[in-house]
Amino acid sequence: MERIENAGGKAGKLYGLGVGPGDPELMTLKAVRLIRESHVIAVPVSGQESITALEIAEGAVPEIREKEMLQIPMPMTRDKAKLAESHDRAAEAVAGELAKGKDVAFLTLGDPSIYSTYLYIYERVAALGFETEIVPGVPSFCAVAARLNEGLAEASEALHIIPASYDGIEEALALKGTRVLMKSGKAIRKVKSILANMDNPPKVKMVERCGMKGERIFRRLEDLDGEAGYFSILVVKD
Repeated sequence: MERIENAGGKAGKLYGLGVGPGDPELMTLKAVRLIRESHVIAVPVSGQESITALEIAEGAVPEIREKEMLQIPMPMTRDKAKLAESHDRAAEAVAGELAKGKDVAFLTLGDPSIYSTYLYIYERVAALGFETEIVPGVPSFCAVAARLNEGLAEASEALHIIPASYDGIEEALALKGTRVLMKSGKAIRKVKSILANMDNPPKVKMVERCGMKGERIFRRLEDLDGEAGYFSILVVKD
C-alpha cells in the first residue's frame, strides 16, 4: 500500500471503538463522546456484524446516523489472499478520509483488541503514518459472566479464550481452568459432542445474543441448542 498524502492541514485520527456486547448501556462514556466528535463512522458490512455494531451505538447515540458513514466490506471467508485484499481496500478507504483531516470512528463489537476486524485495518493505516487509538469496550465473555451472575476465574485458576470454530478445539478443551469459547455458533454440535465424551464432563453454560434481542441462556450441556447462532459464548468449567 502506498502512503496517502494529506492535501493540506492536519490529518485525522482513527479510533477503534468497542461498542460492547449488545446492551447500549454498557458502552463507555469515551466511546459515546468520540462517536459524537468524529467526522466519519466506519462500520463493517459483512456477515453477522453488518449492522449490529451500528445498532448498539445508536442506542447510546441516537444521532449517529446523521454522521457521514463509511461502509467497510468484509467478506466472510478464511481465504488469506481475499482477506488481505479486502483489508488493503478498507485501509485505503479509511486513510482517504484521514488524509482529508477527518477523524474516523471504526465501530467494533465487544473490545477492539479481541478477535476484531479493526486490528487488520489499523495495522495498515498506522503503517501509512496516520495516528490511531484503541478505545476498549466490554468484552462479550465478561457480559456473559455477568448475565450468568458468576465469576470467570478465581485465585490461581487460568482463563482461556478460545475461538471455537478453528482447528485445535479438542486440545483447547482439555486445558485446566475456565475455557471461554467464542464464535461457537457453527461449531456448537462438534463442541457439544467433545464435551459430552470427556472422561469427566465439565460444567457448561452458554448465552446466545447476550444483551441483544432474542437472548437465550442455557445452563446445562444437554440443553445446548444445536442451532445456536454466531453470537454464542460458552463457559466451560471443571
